[in-house]
Amino acid sequence: MNCIRVGTGPTLVLVHGFLSSLTYWEKQIELFSTRFDVVAFDLPGYGGKAKETGLDSVEGFADFVLGKLDELGIDCFHLMGHSMGGMIAQEVAIKAKDRVMGLVLYATGPNGRLPGRFESLEDSMARAEKEGTEQVARDTVRTWFSEGEEDPDFVGGMALAERVSTQTYINGLRAMAGWKSLGRLDQIEAKTLVLWPDSDRSYMWEQTETLWRGIKDTNLAVVPLAAHNTHLEKARIFNLLVIEFLQSEKVKQRQLAVTT
Repeated sequence: MNCIRVGTGPTLVLVHGFLSSLTYWEKQIELFSTRFDVVAFDLPGYGGKAKETGLDSVEGFADFVLGKLDELGIDCFHLMGHSMGGMIAQEVAIKAKDRVMGLVLYATGPNGRLPGRFESLEDSMARAEKEGTEQVARDTVRTWFSEGEEDPDFVGGMALAERVSTQTYINGLRAMAGWKSLGRLDQIEAKTLVLWPDSDRSYMWEQTETLWRGIKDTNLAVVPLAAHNTHLEKARIFNLLVIEFLQSEKVKQRQLAVTT
């Protein structure tokens, strides 16, 4: 299964990140579906679509997301993106500004080259081309958890990463490296929550601050003692922050404006 839709209420679309899949949202979907019509799907090359070769542009992924929503007959929606999925979510919010009500940009940034990342994208691509993805993927996923390989969700994260082909891995890094929303953030009209874990080793504070200051109507949430996969290791806090924002009066006002 590479697409799930469950629950009732305003539609909430969840976009996963690099090396993951819709199952990365398992600690969110059950709760969120009591308040929202939750839609999550695998991006090409990942999860249940791992036999496909992943796309090599964020714009292409954004078009895929919008095409999928059109197929499902979804016009207006809340949108949450994690990591590379947050880049895709920014692109969707720019391409379809009249359709996005509430936007959650989580552990992501406007500069796809990921300055300050534990390892440059070029180094990761070179390693993958030379030796395959087994070790470089492990090194990547390890940084997503505060406790590294000791985190109980690390094994599941690696299982998803291991399904990704070498070409999809490289294409994903190329997609990020060739993308940025810098200079376009003021085009995002959705009410936005920027959510950043303070121990993220992929997206530094400068990325988060740029989103927070660059998008017109934005709130900021910083989760302490949390790494890139906050939604897994601190799910209760993460879920409360997202629900509180999406059900806030400011988002409801935007929702009313978009749907009418």
